[in-house]
Amino acid sequence: MDVSADSVDRAPITTSAVLMSSSKHIASKCGAENRAFLDCKKNDPNPEKCLQKGQNVTQCVISLLRELNTKCPKAMESYTKCMDYYSNEFELCRKEQREFEASCPP
Repeated sequence: MDVSADSVDRAPITTSAVLMSSSKHIASKCGAENRAFLDCKKNDPNPEKCLQKGQNVTQCVISLLRELNTKCPKAMESYTKCMDYYSNEFELCRKEQREFEASCPP
């Protein structure tokens, strides 16, 4: 994830490291959308019926990633790079996680 002036207004590419690093934020900010999607999937086996709810989850996450990338780009970049390097092992990136969560609390 490059923290240039051009990239600050955009959401970072949604790699597994970005999603894992932002997981607490996603759970906090997009929990209602995710719950609605999961309830829909549970209650209706037709995947077409839940497309809008799935899009709502995606929009929420993308919006959140844009917000995080604007508010604390350096801390987010440091944490996601660590997570990427260490194959998403939280234990090996606790320092970066603390800095990220201090800059942008979940």
